[in-house]
This record gives sequence, C-alpha cells and structure tokens, in this order.
Amino acid sequence: MSTRTLRIAMNGITGRMGYRQHLLRSILPIRDQGGITLADGTKVQVEPILVGRRENALAEIAAEHNIAEYTTDLDAIVTDERTDIVFDASMTSLRPATLTKAMKAGKHIFTEKPTAETLDEAIELARLRAETGVTAGVVHDKLYLPGLVKLRRLVDEGFFGRILSLRGEFGYWVFEGEHQAAQRPSWNYRSEDGGGMTTDMFCHWNYVLEGILGSVKSVTAKTITHIPTRWDEKGAEYAATADDAAYGIFEIAGPGGEDIVAQINSSWAVRVYRDELVEFQVDGTHGSAVAGLNKCVAQQRAHTPKPVWNPDLPVTESFRDQWMEVPANGDLDNGFKAQWEEFLRDVLAGREHRYDLLSAARGVQLAEAGLASSAEGKRVELEQISL
Repeated sequence: MSTRTLRIAMNGITGRMGYRQHLLRSILPIRDQGGITLADGTKVQVEPILVGRRENALAEIAAEHNIAEYTTDLDAIVTDERTDIVFDASMTSLRPATLTKAMKAGKHIFTEKPTAETLDEAIELARLRAETGVTAGVVHDKLYLPGLVKLRRLVDEGFFGRILSLRGEFGYWVFEGEHQAAQRPSWNYRSEDGGGMTTDMFCHWNYVLEGILGSVKSVTAKTITHIPTRWDEKGAEYAATADDAAYGIFEIAGPGGEDIVAQINSSWAVRVYRDELVEFQVDGTHGSAVAGLNKCVAQQRAHTPKPVWNPDLPVTESFRDQWMEVPANGDLDNGFKAQWEEFLRDVLAGREHRYDLLSAARGVQLAEAGLASSAEGKRVELEQISL
C-alpha cells in the first residue's frame, strides 16, 4: 500500500472562515484521521502550509496545531514546485490575482467565493481553468450540510409533487462595534473593499437554488444599508458603504419544467426568531419541507391540517408539532470537510470538480444582477454564460 502527501497552501488562514471552517474543521480533521483512502487502497495525507500577512498569528496557529510550515510570501509558495494545491480565503478583491497566478503555475485551486468582484473577471478565471486543465473547486458548503442534503433527497424522490415556491430567511444581528465587538470583519461593510450582503450571499443562493431546484432565470431585488455607521477592529468609526441587507425574488426553472418562485431575505441587521440561522421552506402540491443547516422537517399532503382563520380566538394548536423530522439515514459529516474530501479525490483522479469556476461565475452574475435590479428598480433576466 503506497502513501502520498498533498501539500496545500492555505491563504487567508488567519481569517474567520479560513481558520474555523477550512483549517480547524476540514483539513486538520482529514490529516488527523490519516488522510483519505482511494479505491485502490492508496493512502493520501494532507499537509497544510499556512499563508497570511500576519507572521505572529501564523506562528501561533502553527504551534497550536502542530503545523510545520507557514509563510507570509504568497508568491513564493504559489510557485513552489512542491505545492500541489492553493486554497484562498482572503479578501474578494485580492482573489482573482491569487487564483490566476496559481493556475498559471499549474496548481490545483480550491477557493472561497465570490471568486471575483465582477462577472468578467469570474468568467476569465473559468476560461483560464479550461486552458490550464487544473482541477478547480469553489466552496459550495451549504449543499453538503445535513439539512440541505435531506431537502435535496426529498426533491429527488418526488416528495413535493409539483414544486411551487421556496422561501428563505438568513442572517443575524452583527453588532456595530461601538459597545460590543462586531462578529464580522469591517471590510464586509465597505463596498470599496469588496464587501456587501448581495456580493457575499447571492453567490451562495445561486448554487443553493441550482442544487436544490434549478437554474435561476431572473431576479428582482432590493438592497439597503440599514446601519450606516460602524466601528472597526481598532474601535475607529467608519461609514458603512456596502449593503447589509438584500431582499430577493428569484424565478427558477424547476426540475419538471415548472416555474418556481423563490424569495430569500438576507440581513446582518435582523434578530433571530427561527430554529437555525438559515432556513429554507419548499412548498409543493404533495408536501412541504423546512430545512436548516442540520435539521429538516416535512409535512405530507395527507397529513396537512386545515387551520381556520379566526382572529378573535387565540391559537390552540402547535403548528410546529404537526411536522415530522426527516432522518439522515446515513453519516453526514461536516459540510466543508465533505466537499474538501470530494475535491481532493477529484484532484487525484485528474478530473473536474462538479462545483467549479463556471458555477462560481453564475453566482457572481446573480450578485451583479441583484445589485442592478435594486439600483434600477426592475426585474433583471439572466443570460446563459458560456466560455
């Protein structure tokens, strides 16, 4: 039995997503479980190389997690012939240059999204991947989460009948930073640094809608900056120039050719009154389901009660108790880790990853269309992207 090691340069690893989701909950667990085992019995181990701008922070992370190598020299590690994969979780504005350099150096890439600030840049990255032939993966974590895995299974099994609609609620209160520290980096609230709810989340909603229901045909959106003043990591007041909420209506080409209406509210200025931080409800003629990150509940047509509208009497029935939980019926691992393992297998097999840079470009396209819809006050249709 042979053993191979993949060296992964992890850029932006001191950030929240890079550290918590990709290093702590994905790559390190893969390393500590002994890597992955291929069908022929080959063992493949992973070796993370930490990359960032703050050497002290890199050194602390490396020491805490027994990681041998870290560097502040991104260019050197990208072009190092020993590097197999370049992962990027840095600022969106810096990402196209990093991914371009990596692909031109013949490195496989795995990246957070959005992959670029503009559709043209995102398409150019997809073109470059096709030219270089490297394997490229873009984080589509929500499709690997237990709740949405169960929801997709219901779609595949025809549980819903004709699907009518989807409603999504996402977000929580991000503190302004004046009296309590904000939970998210300040650049997220400056449009000049690539921040903004629409830019951040519409790329997620595109792949969620594609992965669960079908391709997005059009969008009508309203974006807004609810909190115009925030305080950064050093306690300095700044103007929030990016939208912190986006309210979207999406027209979907459904799996059976039907038109589906999806509505998703996204806000960093909302307080949570739901079971999970993101929830999606799908309604169909034969049944409905509500899925969050982990849990999914469903209600069949035969078990649907008949509520009576009477505003003069208090409600006596518990609507939540009328739904049944959808079982996992299998081992559903951390969503980020599950996609990493699938991507690594694609790299080793020399094949394309199913969630690639073209999929990411469609996410950027939807974000651009959402911003345009809000600015112009109109519905925007999406054209098919081709290379």
